[in-house]
Amino acid sequence: MVEARTRPAWAEVDLDAVAQNVALLARRVAPAALCAVVKADAYGHGAAPVARTAIESGAAWLAVAVVDEGLELREHGIAAPVLVLSEVMPDAAEVLVRGGLTATVTTRAGIDALAAAARRAGTRAHVHVKVDTGMHRVGATPEEAAPLIDAAEAEPALRVEGVWTHLAVADATTEEDRAFTSLQLERFDKVVAALRARPPLLHAANTAGAVAWPAARYDMVRCGIGLYGYAPSRAIADGSAGADVASFVGSLRPALTLKARVSEVRELDAGERPSYGRRRALPERGVVATVPIGYADGVPRRLFDAGCPVLISGRRRPLAGVVTMDQLLVDCGPGARVARGDEVVLIGRQGTEEITAQEWAERLGTITYEVLCGIGPRVPRVHAGRGVR
Repeated sequence: MVEARTRPAWAEVDLDAVAQNVALLARRVAPAALCAVVKADAYGHGAAPVARTAIESGAAWLAVAVVDEGLELREHGIAAPVLVLSEVMPDAAEVLVRGGLTATVTTRAGIDALAAAARRAGTRAHVHVKVDTGMHRVGATPEEAAPLIDAAEAEPALRVEGVWTHLAVADATTEEDRAFTSLQLERFDKVVAALRARPPLLHAANTAGAVAWPAARYDMVRCGIGLYGYAPSRAIADGSAGADVASFVGSLRPALTLKARVSEVRELDAGERPSYGRRRALPERGVVATVPIGYADGVPRRLFDAGCPVLISGRRRPLAGVVTMDQLLVDCGPGARVARGDEVVLIGRQGTEEITAQEWAERLGTITYEVLCGIGPRVPRVHAGRGVR
């Protein structure tokens, strides 16, 4: 049995599932290259093991949000190209360059800082210029982009390796949203057409763009949530973007299972109200199990109000009260045969039943990304498959 050594709560990460998802995505977008997005500790799955698995399974690039995430990969011996997805502050430029990471630049100040850092390091820094085509988060405007790229090209200490943008609503299927994605691609194409020379790598697509927008694939796609086995939105999964797209995302395998073990068992009378606030009266005398995982671990307190169950003995069991910081309580019902040490599945499969991160997201009114990234650092990640080392 795979589990954590010191704590009866852990997340199992199936690297074979990650490998399968990477291979499926790589085949779908070919001949475009696949960049595996492993920021935020690989969406809570463990950055280094996931990154290594992704590269071994067909990804050509990795992407992170901040320099420290890229340096962590280097410290684990991962030599693949790593793109930092936002322009760094000037005082981080030298660390980025010495770490052999690829920079995103969006301003002339960013270009100057990287060029200076590269000269000090006696090397040539690789850069990708990001264009804001409508997301309005970071990036040079389409009007600024061509002059900015020309300025980067003119710096001997820099090599402009790519130009990219990010799609805001590629996971949506309304007529308005589809028109906006098309507009973003048109804006990007116009920027590229105005360049003196086409860079080696153009990229725009996230997972949604990669699977549902062939025109967005260019030379490379950046896939995040798809690596971990989930569709980027309900619209992508339910057929609204086309049966082929729904079939494809349906073949992806969720890689993470969140588990714990029962720490205490007690039998309580009907009418008792467990946990803070005494929010729910037990409908009948029955068994209540304590499970040592709570909102400090990424199990939201509002999961109780959302009516999300857990799995014990292959059955869905409701929470008996609100989730607390370190524990939660489960109403196992009258006569339930539950013992200390029994396995509890919060996300994942047990027997014929399954609770997914998507179910949590829908019940909580959020997105799968937030659920997965929210699983806290004190939950040990236990990696299985792919010759774990």
